[in-house]
Amino acid sequence: MEIYWLSILGLLALCLLSVALAVYSGSSKGLAGKLSGPVIPADDANPLYRIDRVHMNSVEALAPFVVPAVLAMTVGVGPVALAVLVWAHLAIRLMHMVIYLRGGDAAKGGSVRTILYVSGAAVTLVLILVTGWAALR
Repeated sequence: MEIYWLSILGLLALCLLSVALAVYSGSSKGLAGKLSGPVIPADDANPLYRIDRVHMNSVEALAPFVVPAVLAMTVGVGPVALAVLVWAHLAIRLMHMVIYLRGGDAAKGGSVRTILYVSGAAVTLVLILVTGWAALR
């Protein structure tokens, strides 16, 4: 596993991002006097909604990426290729988070935020395919 240290650090950063967003979402709701759970109104103009959704997007994207990344290490995907995919995914998730939290036109659905979310999903798909290919070899 030593050859995968860069990928492991990237995966830990993804997990840390998700935990940090959970704390941020929960504390933001608490400070606003809101209960945990979905934020109403579900409106991109509502900062609490955006904080909650960026956290949930992070959680939704985490498992489908981390599981094949760990499997990639067990089936021998090249460490450089895996590190590129992990850090590309992390960079996309960070850009998505910043744009969504900032709000405005770029944060609205069908815009830059959506392109970044789909890009992260595409990197995940590539990782799954590469891992599957390595497992079949």
